[in-house]
Amino acid sequence: MLPTPYQIIAPLVALIAILYAWNLVFRQKKTIWEATLWTLFWGAIVGIAIYPDVIDYLTVATGIQDRENAVLVTFLGILSFIVFYLVVRLEEMEQRLTRIVRMQALKDVRMDEKDRK
Repeated sequence: MLPTPYQIIAPLVALIAILYAWNLVFRQKKTIWEATLWTLFWGAIVGIAIYPDVIDYLTVATGIQDRENAVLVTFLGILSFIVFYLVVRLEEMEQRLTRIVRMQALKDVRMDEKDRK
């Protein structure tokens, strides 16, 4: 059986996306965790593109009868997890920024006190 154009293009696009993610890791712009998630996501896309019958296992695992609905629900779950992860990271960054601003403000106050003496 000849592969469809989607079965050829999807793995190529996935390969480019995965290589780009790991390139960002090597340039220290992304973490290994982020690149691993990106790799798993695009690997799933490749798996579904090359072996579309894999979705049938997903329907059994989720208990949802329609293949399309099973994929939709699964990816909504994954995206929800990613959004939760990003919210947690954003809160951590806000807390770090608050600590830095407080430390800088205390340094500035100390400098002002030294100048007055």
